[in-house]
Amino acid sequence: MDEDRQRKIIHVDMDAFYASVEQRDNPELRGKPVAVGSSRERGVVAAASYEARKFGVRSAMPSVTAKRQCPDLIFVKPRFEVYKAVSQQIREIFAEHTAIIEPLSLDEAYLDVTENLQGISLARDVALAIRSKIKEVTGLNASAGISYNKFLAKLASDHRKPNGQYVITPEMGLAFVENLPVGKFHGIGPATSAKMNALGLYTGLDMRNQSLEFMQASFGKAGSYYYWISRGVDSREVRADRIRKSIGAENTFSTDLTDFDAMVAELATLIDKVWRYCEGAGNRGRTVTLKMKFNDFEIITRSRSVPVAVSSRSDLERLSVALLQNEMPVPKPVRLLGISLSSLKTEDGAEPQLDLPI
Repeated sequence: MDEDRQRKIIHVDMDAFYASVEQRDNPELRGKPVAVGSSRERGVVAAASYEARKFGVRSAMPSVTAKRQCPDLIFVKPRFEVYKAVSQQIREIFAEHTAIIEPLSLDEAYLDVTENLQGISLARDVALAIRSKIKEVTGLNASAGISYNKFLAKLASDHRKPNGQYVITPEMGLAFVENLPVGKFHGIGPATSAKMNALGLYTGLDMRNQSLEFMQASFGKAGSYYYWISRGVDSREVRADRIRKSIGAENTFSTDLTDFDAMVAELATLIDKVWRYCEGAGNRGRTVTLKMKFNDFEIITRSRSVPVAVSSRSDLERLSVALLQNEMPVPKPVRLLGISLSSLKTEDGAEPQLDLPI
């Protein structure tokens, strides 16, 4: 814990990044509800402006749902090359303050500023300087969270959004976590949150009152992580140039599925999400994996690797649907589907486009 207290970590998160870039570049979109993505029937929202969020529009939402909730919603086609260029400008600003930068996506990153290059003594002042420079160079707003570990820094960046920052000091950490609903903990999704609630765990304090043995028995390896973060402890270091080995998305359904077409429709949203990351990060992969969880919680995975990198969304969809088709008819109702792409490489090392005869 003493080592964690000595760290100065900032989590920087751009505000509605894709949508904000579009509003910056097109004055006619400013002040209006904007969704970056496709308006087609199976389209999905990649990002939503704050004006759209007031209507409940959010990223990963089906476009038809978003349009129903906000009839005046304006859809804009993504421009990933532009977003990547802006992201590089932001990364260069980070590098003026520290070499220890761990990007999580185009629009967010962890920075370890324990020993920052500008000699600024307070991490909050480093964050202010970074946010001010981002605004000056890109015209965009960023939020920041500052704390003594990664977990709390990420929580803090959400606390004053948009265009704000928040500090969680070592003295505040324990109290800040104990009243937090388990569903607000980063790394705890809806399924795990529901399982925790079933065990009587609703807040950080509820988790903190459990033994390490109980958490490990209930949640496996992740139980140790939950045990420690409920105490405000996170020993993970900020890892410069972290390489992501896979990208995936999954969804648990409100009603179990058995129909092939219904499952294909659900896969489309997951494929959109995976491919959106690949486009944004400039990554491609060779191995597609389908995950299925049945109504009795049995999980199976099916994978297929191809000799050259999957280079289009349609190729990813064809591979994914083929894996699903091989499992039809399903032996039991399906409560969850997931798709992941692994054996990732950057576009610089990409191989020729694949023509899939499926």
